[in-house]
Amino acid sequence: MNEVEIVEYVRQAIWLVIELSFPIMAVGLIVGLVVALFQALTQIQEMTLAFVPKILSIMMAIFFLLPAFAVKMTEFMEVISDKIIAGGLG
Repeated sequence: MNEVEIVEYVRQAIWLVIELSFPIMAVGLIVGLVVALFQALTQIQEMTLAFVPKILSIMMAIFFLLPAFAVKMTEFMEVISDKIIAGGLG
């Protein structure tokens, strides 16, 4: 296995991390913006009001998106495993 293939697998792994983390970060961003807007409109500056809804929404997003994440990670791992079995890595 040459450097080009290794760089390609690393690039695919990094892209997979981005694909898996983007929906979770987007949920956190949207909920954070809504909470910040609510706090600005009502002038309530409670720290837990900003923290708790984001944590709960991120946990819910992870719960609902976990099956899709598992499928993507399994597909990537199958590609890597097939390459290892074929003698391409190592």
